[in-house]
Amino acid sequence: MSLTIYCVVDPMCSWCWGFAPVWREFVSEIPESVAVIDLMGGLAPDNEAPMDSAMHTYVQDAWGAVNARTGAEFNFEFWDKCEPKRSTYPACRAVIAAGEQASGARSLMYDAIQRAYFLGARNPSDAEVLECIAAEIGLDREKFAEDLRSAHVERILQLELESVAKLGVSGFPTVVGKRERAGEPARYDLLAAGFSELDVLRSRLSRFLV
Repeated sequence: MSLTIYCVVDPMCSWCWGFAPVWREFVSEIPESVAVIDLMGGLAPDNEAPMDSAMHTYVQDAWGAVNARTGAEFNFEFWDKCEPKRSTYPACRAVIAAGEQASGARSLMYDAIQRAYFLGARNPSDAEVLECIAAEIGLDREKFAEDLRSAHVERILQLELESVAKLGVSGFPTVVGKRERAGEPARYDLLAAGFSELDVLRSRLSRFLV
Protein backbone atom coordinates (compact mmCIF):
# COMPACT_ATOMS: atom_id res chain seq x y z
CA MET A 1 0.00 0.00 0.00
CA SER A 2 1.22 3.49 -0.89
CA LEU A 3 0.06 6.60 0.99
CA THR A 4 0.45 10.23 -0.04
CA ILE A 5 -0.79 13.38 1.67
CA TYR A 6 -1.15 16.55 -0.37
CA CYS A 7 -1.30 19.94 1.34
CA VAL A 8 -2.54 22.71 -0.94
CA VAL A 9 -1.58 26.17 0.30
CA ASP A 10 -0.64 29.69 -0.75
CA PRO A 11 2.03 31.69 1.09
CA MET A 12 -0.20 34.79 1.09
CA CYS A 13 -3.34 33.00 2.31
CA SER A 14 -4.20 34.17 5.82
CA TRP A 15 -5.96 30.91 6.71
CA CYS A 16 -2.81 29.03 5.65
CA TRP A 17 -0.87 31.24 8.08
CA GLY A 18 -3.29 30.33 10.86
CA PHE A 19 -3.05 26.66 9.91
CA ALA A 20 0.77 26.56 9.75
CA PRO A 21 1.43 25.56 13.41
CA VAL A 22 -1.17 22.79 13.19
CA TRP A 23 0.33 21.51 9.95
CA ARG A 24 3.88 21.48 11.33
CA GLU A 25 2.80 19.43 14.33
CA PHE A 26 0.70 17.12 12.18
CA VAL A 27 3.55 16.44 9.74
CA SER A 28 5.90 15.65 12.64
CA GLU A 29 3.53 12.83 13.65
CA ILE A 30 3.00 11.30 10.20
CA PRO A 31 4.75 7.95 9.67
CA GLU A 32 7.87 8.22 7.52
CA SER A 33 6.33 5.76 5.06
CA VAL A 34 3.73 8.38 4.09
CA ALA A 35 4.79 10.77 1.32
CA VAL A 36 3.94 14.42 2.04
CA ILE A 37 3.68 16.80 -0.94
CA ASP A 38 2.85 20.50 -0.78
CA LEU A 39 1.29 22.21 -3.78
CA MET A 40 1.02 25.93 -4.47
CA GLY A 41 -2.64 26.80 -4.83
CA GLY A 42 -2.32 30.13 -6.62
CA LEU A 43 -4.86 32.15 -4.66
CA ALA A 44 -4.74 35.18 -6.97
CA PRO A 45 -3.18 35.38 -10.48
CA ASP A 46 -0.74 38.00 -11.71
CA ASN A 47 -2.10 41.52 -11.41
CA GLU A 48 -0.05 44.71 -11.15
CA ALA A 49 -3.03 46.86 -10.19
CA PRO A 50 -3.31 47.97 -6.54
CA MET A 51 -6.13 46.43 -4.51
CA ASP A 52 -9.33 48.41 -4.51
CA SER A 53 -10.96 49.48 -1.24
CA ALA A 54 -13.44 46.59 -1.27
CA MET A 55 -10.61 44.04 -1.50
CA HIS A 56 -8.70 45.90 1.24
CA THR A 57 -11.69 45.47 3.52
CA TYR A 58 -12.21 41.83 2.54
CA VAL A 59 -8.61 40.81 3.24
CA GLN A 60 -8.34 42.78 6.48
CA ASP A 61 -11.58 41.21 7.69
CA ALA A 62 -10.14 37.79 6.84
CA TRP A 63 -7.06 38.57 8.93
CA GLY A 64 -9.31 39.45 11.84
CA ALA A 65 -11.29 36.25 11.44
CA VAL A 66 -8.14 34.12 11.32
CA ASN A 67 -6.79 35.82 14.43
CA ALA A 68 -10.06 35.21 16.28
CA ARG A 69 -10.22 31.54 15.28
CA THR A 70 -6.57 30.50 15.47
CA GLY A 71 -4.74 33.12 17.55
CA ALA A 72 -2.35 33.82 14.64
CA GLU A 73 -0.78 37.27 14.85
CA PHE A 74 -0.98 39.89 12.10
CA ASN A 75 0.80 43.20 11.61
CA PHE A 76 -1.86 45.56 10.28
CA GLU A 77 0.82 48.18 9.59
CA PHE A 78 1.12 46.42 6.26
CA TRP A 79 -1.92 48.32 5.02
CA ASP A 80 -0.27 51.68 5.70
CA LYS A 81 3.31 50.82 4.71
CA CYS A 82 2.67 48.91 1.46
CA GLU A 83 0.67 49.21 -1.72
CA PRO A 84 -1.19 45.89 -1.63
CA LYS A 85 -1.79 44.01 -4.86
CA ARG A 86 -4.19 41.14 -5.36
CA SER A 87 -1.54 38.81 -6.75
CA THR A 88 -0.07 35.76 -5.03
CA TYR A 89 1.46 34.00 -8.04
CA PRO A 90 4.84 35.76 -7.54
CA ALA A 91 5.01 34.40 -3.99
CA CYS A 92 4.07 30.92 -5.23
CA ARG A 93 6.81 31.10 -7.86
CA ALA A 94 9.24 32.21 -5.17
CA VAL A 95 8.57 29.07 -3.14
CA ILE A 96 9.16 26.94 -6.23
CA ALA A 97 12.30 28.86 -7.24
CA ALA A 98 13.76 28.41 -3.76
CA GLY A 99 13.14 24.68 -3.90
CA GLU A 100 14.89 24.47 -7.25
CA GLN A 101 18.01 26.07 -5.77
CA ALA A 102 18.52 24.06 -2.58
CA SER A 103 17.13 21.03 -0.78
CA GLY A 104 14.72 22.09 1.96
CA ALA A 105 14.62 25.69 0.73
CA ARG A 106 11.07 25.39 -0.53
CA SER A 107 9.63 25.08 2.97
CA LEU A 108 12.06 27.69 4.32
CA MET A 109 10.95 30.17 1.68
CA TYR A 110 7.27 29.46 2.30
CA ASP A 111 7.70 30.11 6.02
CA ALA A 112 9.84 33.21 5.42
CA ILE A 113 7.30 34.75 3.04
CA GLN A 114 4.52 34.20 5.56
CA ARG A 115 6.51 35.84 8.36
CA ALA A 116 7.54 38.75 6.13
CA TYR A 117 3.96 39.36 5.00
CA PHE A 118 1.88 38.76 8.10
CA LEU A 119 4.36 39.90 10.76
CA GLY A 120 6.90 42.06 8.94
CA ALA A 121 4.46 44.18 6.90
CA ARG A 122 6.43 43.46 3.70
CA ASN A 123 4.77 42.91 0.34
CA PRO A 124 5.44 39.50 -1.27
CA SER A 125 3.69 40.62 -4.45
CA ASP A 126 6.87 42.60 -5.22
CA ALA A 127 9.81 40.76 -6.79
CA GLU A 128 12.40 42.85 -4.93
CA VAL A 129 10.90 41.85 -1.58
CA LEU A 130 10.98 38.20 -2.61
CA GLU A 131 14.62 38.51 -3.68
CA CYS A 132 15.52 40.05 -0.31
CA ILE A 133 13.76 37.24 1.53
CA ALA A 134 15.61 34.65 -0.57
CA ALA A 135 18.94 36.22 0.37
CA GLU A 136 17.93 36.33 4.04
CA ILE A 137 17.41 32.56 4.11
CA GLY A 138 20.80 31.97 2.50
CA LEU A 139 19.95 31.59 -1.18
CA ASP A 140 21.94 33.05 -4.06
CA ARG A 141 19.96 36.22 -4.79
CA GLU A 142 21.02 36.54 -8.43
CA LYS A 143 20.20 32.94 -9.24
CA PHE A 144 16.91 33.23 -7.37
CA ALA A 145 15.95 36.38 -9.30
CA GLU A 146 16.71 34.62 -12.58
CA ASP A 147 14.79 31.49 -11.59
CA LEU A 148 11.82 33.53 -10.35
CA ARG A 149 11.29 34.87 -13.86
CA SER A 150 12.18 31.66 -15.69
CA ALA A 151 9.97 29.59 -17.96
CA HIS A 152 11.04 26.53 -15.95
CA VAL A 153 9.55 27.81 -12.69
CA GLU A 154 6.44 28.99 -14.51
CA ARG A 155 5.97 25.48 -15.95
CA ILE A 156 6.24 23.96 -12.48
CA LEU A 157 3.68 26.42 -11.12
CA GLN A 158 1.27 25.58 -13.93
CA LEU A 159 1.76 21.85 -13.32
CA GLU A 160 1.03 22.34 -9.63
CA LEU A 161 -2.08 24.36 -10.42
CA GLU A 162 -3.22 21.55 -12.74
CA SER A 163 -2.66 19.01 -9.95
CA VAL A 164 -4.67 21.18 -7.56
CA ALA A 165 -7.52 21.34 -10.08
CA LYS A 166 -7.45 17.55 -10.56
CA LEU A 167 -7.73 17.13 -6.80
CA GLY A 168 -10.86 19.30 -6.94
CA VAL A 169 -9.39 21.88 -4.59
CA SER A 170 -10.58 25.49 -4.78
CA GLY A 171 -9.86 26.82 -1.27
CA PHE A 172 -6.85 26.85 1.01
CA PRO A 173 -5.53 25.25 3.05
CA THR A 174 -6.75 21.86 1.88
CA VAL A 175 -5.29 18.49 2.86
CA VAL A 176 -6.04 15.45 0.72
CA GLY A 177 -4.97 11.87 1.31
CA LYS A 178 -4.30 9.41 -1.50
CA ARG A 179 -4.16 5.65 -0.88
CA GLU A 180 -3.06 3.15 -3.49
CA ARG A 181 -3.28 -0.62 -3.25
CA ALA A 182 -2.24 -3.12 -5.89
CA GLY A 183 -5.14 -3.98 -8.19
CA GLU A 184 -7.37 -1.22 -6.81
CA PRO A 185 -8.08 2.30 -8.06
CA ALA A 186 -6.52 5.10 -6.02
CA ARG A 187 -8.70 6.33 -3.17
CA TYR A 188 -8.75 10.03 -2.25
CA ASP A 189 -10.00 11.34 1.10
CA LEU A 190 -10.47 14.96 2.16
CA LEU A 191 -8.63 15.38 5.46
CA ALA A 192 -9.09 19.14 5.82
CA ALA A 193 -10.86 21.89 3.87
CA GLY A 194 -9.88 25.18 5.43
CA PHE A 195 -8.55 25.48 8.96
CA SER A 196 -8.77 22.30 11.04
CA GLU A 197 -7.75 21.57 14.60
CA LEU A 198 -4.93 19.09 15.16
CA ASP A 199 -7.16 16.49 16.85
CA VAL A 200 -9.52 16.55 13.88
CA LEU A 201 -6.66 15.91 11.46
CA ARG A 202 -5.35 13.10 13.63
CA SER A 203 -8.75 11.45 13.71
CA ARG A 204 -9.27 11.73 9.95
CA LEU A 205 -5.78 10.39 9.25
CA SER A 206 -6.28 7.38 11.52
CA ARG A 207 -9.45 6.46 9.63
CA PHE A 208 -7.70 7.02 6.31
CA LEU A 209 -4.81 4.72 7.25
CA VAL A 210 -7.11 1.77 8.00
